[in-house]
Amino acid sequence: MENNETKFCQSCGMPLTDELCGTNADGSKSEYYCIYCYKDGAFTGDFTMEEMVEFCSMYVADYNKATGQNLTCCEYKEVLRNYYPTLKRWKLPANEIPHADHPLKKTFIDEVNALGIADLRISNLYVLQGSYINQPYTINGNTFKLFDDNDTYWCNQVQKSDGRCYGIACSEQYILVSEYGIDGSDARLVIVKHR
Repeated sequence: MENNETKFCQSCGMPLTDELCGTNADGSKSEYYCIYCYKDGAFTGDFTMEEMVEFCSMYVADYNKATGQNLTCCEYKEVLRNYYPTLKRWKLPANEIPHADHPLKKTFIDEVNALGIADLRISNLYVLQGSYINQPYTINGNTFKLFDDNDTYWCNQVQKSDGRCYGIACSEQYILVSEYGIDGSDARLVIVKHR
């Protein structure tokens, strides 16, 4: 008999489907964690639980859409603060959490910070799927997207002092920095650096 019970990532709480499973050190699929949280046998972000709450609270609109609710960001943070202590990752003692140690991660962080862009300094990167970051850009009158929706990228978002955000996406081929409104609107390229 097939078990159709929905599984959830034991780090961020999102529904865990086969295509969203993270990977263990041996390349097999993780049965506990999603690709955004867990890659090559380690967590992609060295979060505390409260930092995970802050990061995931950016997706309150997705949560509201999926559940039919209309929570504010602050209300959603309280939901996460109550839910996360029930998940496997947040029950582990700190010395047993497999930390993010992908060899390219530190290199990407150093390269982004070396760009010298005002208001842009990062200390961490997180794995996100292309479909989450694939904003449309208009260049020379043509509109197109730059990412593969099904690939994963090392990313971060930094809010600027003027309320807009920088979006950072890194791959082995290039580093991209864009700027957009807090809701993702009016996306503009700042720099694309080939590596």
